[in-house]
Amino acid sequence: MEYTWDLSILYEDFSDPCFAKDMEALDEAVAAVNAFAAEAESYEAKALIETFLSLSERVSTLVNKLYIYTSLRSSTNTADMEAAGIAGQLQVKMSMMAAADAKLQKCIASIEDLETIIDADPALEEYRYLLTHIKEDNRYLLTAQEEALFARMNISGASAWSDMREYLTSTLKTLYRGEELTLTEVRNLAYDADGSVRRDAYEAELACYDKVKDAVAFALNSIKQQVISECEMRGYASALDKTLKSSRMKRQTLDALLSAMVDYLPHFHKYLRAKAKALGHEGGLPWCDLFAPMGSNNKKYTVEEAKDYLLTIFADFDSELHDMVRASFEERRIDFFPRSGKVGGAFDCGVPTAKQSRVLTNFDGAFGDVVTLAHELGHSFHDKMVFEHSILTQDYSMPVAETASTFNEVLVIESAIARTTDKGEKLSLIESQLQDATQIICDIYSRYLFETSVFENRTSEFMNSDRLCELMLQAQKTAYGDGLDESTLHPYMWVCKGHYYSGGLSFYNFPYAFGGLFARGLYAKYRAEGKTFVDVYKKMLYATSVCDVEDAAMIAGIDLTEKSFWESGLQSLAEEIDLFCSLLDE
Repeated sequence: MEYTWDLSILYEDFSDPCFAKDMEALDEAVAAVNAFAAEAESYEAKALIETFLSLSERVSTLVNKLYIYTSLRSSTNTADMEAAGIAGQLQVKMSMMAAADAKLQKCIASIEDLETIIDADPALEEYRYLLTHIKEDNRYLLTAQEEALFARMNISGASAWSDMREYLTSTLKTLYRGEELTLTEVRNLAYDADGSVRRDAYEAELACYDKVKDAVAFALNSIKQQVISECEMRGYASALDKTLKSSRMKRQTLDALLSAMVDYLPHFHKYLRAKAKALGHEGGLPWCDLFAPMGSNNKKYTVEEAKDYLLTIFADFDSELHDMVRASFEERRIDFFPRSGKVGGAFDCGVPTAKQSRVLTNFDGAFGDVVTLAHELGHSFHDKMVFEHSILTQDYSMPVAETASTFNEVLVIESAIARTTDKGEKLSLIESQLQDATQIICDIYSRYLFETSVFENRTSEFMNSDRLCELMLQAQKTAYGDGLDESTLHPYMWVCKGHYYSGGLSFYNFPYAFGGLFARGLYAKYRAEGKTFVDVYKKMLYATSVCDVEDAAMIAGIDLTEKSFWESGLQSLAEEIDLFCSLLDE
C-alpha cells in the first residue's frame, strides 16, 4: 500500500500541460466575467441569472481544480516555493474579477421578482438557495471598486500572515531529550504511555514556541484587526455576527448550545480529577496528562490494520460509506505519516471535479489515530453526498461541517466499546471517548472564550505574545475549572492551532462542539430507528449545502434552538463519566 496521496486526478505536476491550459482558461473565464459585468444592466432578468450561473460554474470549476492542487502540494511541503508562488498568482487572478463579481451579485439582488423567475423554471430550482442568499447578503456587499481593492489587499494581508504562521509552525523544530523533532512529532508524544515522555514532550513543546511567538503574535493581531475593519465596513455587528450569518445559523442555536455546555462543565471537571487521581496526582490533572492512555488498549495499528478495523465497523452501518472508505485507502486518497514540512493535524479536502476527496493525517498508530482517520473520512462521506449538487451549491456551512466526521467517531468508539468484554480495554475505550468529548466541550469552550477576548481587546490594544498567553490561560481556567492543575496549563495554544488565522473564517471553534453533540443526537436516533435512519441521515447531509442549519436538522426531526436537545447529548456523556469513575473505583 502507498502511504502518500495521489494528486494525479488533478495534475501530474506544475509542468503538466493540462495545468498550463487551465491557468490560461481561467484567465479567459475571468475576462468573460468582467466583460459580462460591464454590460449586465442590458440583460433581461432571466438571461442575467442564467449567464451568471454559467460563468460562475466555469470559474469555480477551474479555480477549484487549480487551487486545490496547489494547496494540497503546499500542505505536505510548506517549503514548496513554486506552490506558494502559484497560490499567489491564483489569488491575483481571482482578485481581478472581485469588482465584477460584486456588481453581478448586486444585479442579481436587484431582481424584484427573483422567486417568481425561479418558480417558473425547474432548471433554476437547484440554485434557489444560492440566489436568494445572494439577494439577502447584498446588504453586506461593498461597492465593486471596494470589493476589488479588498481582495487585492487581502493577498498581502490576512492571507499572507496566515501563510507565514503555517510555515513557521510546520518547519519549527524542538529539542526533545537531545533529539531534534518537528512540532507535530513532539505533540504526538502527548499520547505516549510513559508519563515521563509526556512531561518532557510538553516541556519541549512549550520551549520551542519561544522561537516564533512574537512573529505569530503579529500575525494574529493583524488578521483580527483586518476582520474587525471588514465587519465595520460591511455592516456586521461583530465578527461573531458575520460568522453566524455566513454559517446560516441562528444566534438562538449558538446560545442554546453554549448554555448547555456551561451547565455540564462540572461533569467534565469530575472526569479530569478522576483521571488525575488514577494517574497519581493530587487535585487537577496536569496538562501533559490530558491524553495519557488508560486501561489496556495500548495496541499500535498499522495502516493496513486501521483500514480493516474501520471497514468492519462501517460495513454494519452503510455499504456506500464502507466502499468509499475502502477506495480511500486503496486508491491513494490519504497522506498518512508526519514528515518535515508537512502541516500538523489532519484534514479532509473535497475535490469536486473528480467527485473524490483527499485526506491528510499524521498517523502514529495509536487508537486515537484510527479514530482521526474515521473522523476525516466522515468529512469525505459528507463531500460525497454534496457532490451531487452543482459545484456552486456544494459548500456546507461551518457548524454542520463537523457532523458526519464526528458521527463516524461515535460509530467507531461505540462499536468498539460494545464488542469488548475486557475491563481494561473497555476502560481505555471509554476514556478515549471522554478525552475527545472533553476537547470538544472544555477545550473548544476555552478557544471560543479566547477568540472572543482577542476580538474585544484588539480594538484598543496590540496584544503581544505575553498578553495572548495571559488571555489563553484565563480562558483555560474558566473552561477547565478545577479539572486541571492551573500551574501546568498550555499558554501557547493560540500558536499551534491554525483555526484563529483566517481572515474569512472567524470562530472556527464552536462548530466542533456543535458537530460532536449533534452527532450524538443523530447516533441516538440511529440506535432507536435502525437501518431506516441511514437514508434520512444521508438525505440530511445532502441538504446541508442548500438550506440553513436548522432546516437541515429538521429533516432528522431535530430542533437545534431547543437547549434540551443539546442537553440530551451532554447527559449521555455525563453518564459515561459516571461509568468511567465507577470502573476506576473497582
